[in-house]
Amino acid sequence: MDPRTLDSTRRSLHGVAELVLAGPQYARSADIRLRVTKHGFSTVAEPALGIEADALVTPSGRFPLTGSIAALAALAGVDPRDLRDVYAGGPNVDIHDEITVDERAARLILSAFSRGDAAMRQLAPEEPVLWPEHFDVGVSFDKVNYGVSPGDSDFAEPYAYVGPWKLRTGPFWNAPFGAARLMRELPGVDDVLEFFSAGGAHASDDPEAT
Repeated sequence: MDPRTLDSTRRSLHGVAELVLAGPQYARSADIRLRVTKHGFSTVAEPALGIEADALVTPSGRFPLTGSIAALAALAGVDPRDLRDVYAGGPNVDIHDEITVDERAARLILSAFSRGDAAMRQLAPEEPVLWPEHFDVGVSFDKVNYGVSPGDSDFAEPYAYVGPWKLRTGPFWNAPFGAARLMRELPGVDDVLEFFSAGGAHASDDPEAT
């Protein structure tokens, strides 16, 4: 996968996630959380909106992820809204920015979310959340964060991570925040779960970083 194609798709999906889904949901339902679905992700409250690969899914129909974010929001019947008053991060996009989503890149990202979400549901009692701030799906359990990111400045492609609330030392930990594995190295839900389980064990057994 061309890194530039993946990056532009990730940025557009992140922008849509915040400005078209989470922002309007926060305005109407005071909730910023999103959830991973079978083929993409969606709001958890009103308005009922979702993303499936290269389409926005609304109660009135499906719309391709093209044009500007503002135009897509209009098709969804919502006012685009950022969440700068809720958190400092986010996708750093404007409502007038053009959406550039490559279907193959989108499916790669959404597949990573799906496998990660399924693994987390077997690992922890809490429901995983797709957070619009960093656009990663995660859950916390026994003072350890588990999640899947679509890629960022640390890793250019989707990866799974384990982040103990108190950092540990040892060969398992290969990232500033804990441990990470590329999702292409974890092709199945069981592979992701095995990584998460190993991370939990290491978080329990390895010495704390000083």
